[in-house]
Amino acid sequence: MKFEVIVNDIFDNLKLDTTLTPTQNKRVLGLMNDYENGSWRFDKFQNFIWDNIKETALSHSERKALIDKGGEGSVLSESAKNLRLIETTNGRGSEIGEIVLYGIMKNHYKALPIVPKIFYKQNKNDEAKGADSIHIVVESHDSFSLWFGESKFYNNIENARLDEIVKSVNDSISLNKLKKENSIITNLSDINDFEGISNELKIKIKSSLAQDVSIDNIKPILNIPILLLYECKETKKQNSLTDEYKNKIIEINKDRATAYFKKQIEKSKDIHLYEKINFHIILFPVAEKAKIVDTFILKAKAHRA
Repeated sequence: MKFEVIVNDIFDNLKLDTTLTPTQNKRVLGLMNDYENGSWRFDKFQNFIWDNIKETALSHSERKALIDKGGEGSVLSESAKNLRLIETTNGRGSEIGEIVLYGIMKNHYKALPIVPKIFYKQNKNDEAKGADSIHIVVESHDSFSLWFGESKFYNNIENARLDEIVKSVNDSISLNKLKKENSIITNLSDINDFEGISNELKIKIKSSLAQDVSIDNIKPILNIPILLLYECKETKKQNSLTDEYKNKIIEINKDRATAYFKKQIEKSKDIHLYEKINFHIILFPVAEKAKIVDTFILKAKAHRA
């Protein structure tokens, strides 16, 4: 992981409201970028995006063919072509959240990118439908966990934003959406190409996610990582990665995780087997959203040319 992990704990050890329940199925991950020469490291963040873009914007077979044919330059060009580059006010930069979540899933959770969602959305005209990432984590030679991620990139994560996030997560774990995402996984031939999965486990994954199998069976292995990438005033005004700054961000993480999970419990507790699903809130402050988005879009357009 290129970024510092400042929080990685169960929510029960961090929550500011001890009356909340159920909370045993919740975790908090806090990440932060560092500083160089008195400035937040924008280049490092951009490099992280472009290091991970090809694996979430292209299928496994498409990446391999492009590398064999023309090398990494061809891969980046084709990846850029699959980006939607949403320019509307509300959606601007949403691709960045998806790519960063992919990078976190790969580097921190050691997940396999079973469905490259930017590639899939582009090819199915399915913007903002279903999960923003679909991953499988191999837990042992004969067991796995399923990860359906949500990502948001906001100017802030004040309380007014939380209802929208909860609604999006609830939609992603509805019966129809879970069935849909499972069918995508089982119909992909790329799953056979992953070296990290034994043939026996590949068979088990496909049989476990088959359409005639009850969704109730997968909820104990279902994980929902929720990335909240957000512009932070505290991050913007700093010029170095001090312990005082880290502690301030840790306190912000505790506060925002408590506020989010309180809202989620209120609006999600009636979902069948809600207490069996594992939720992971991932908080990542950035110095300036507009600068990140503008730089990303300019580079993406350059690669498309």
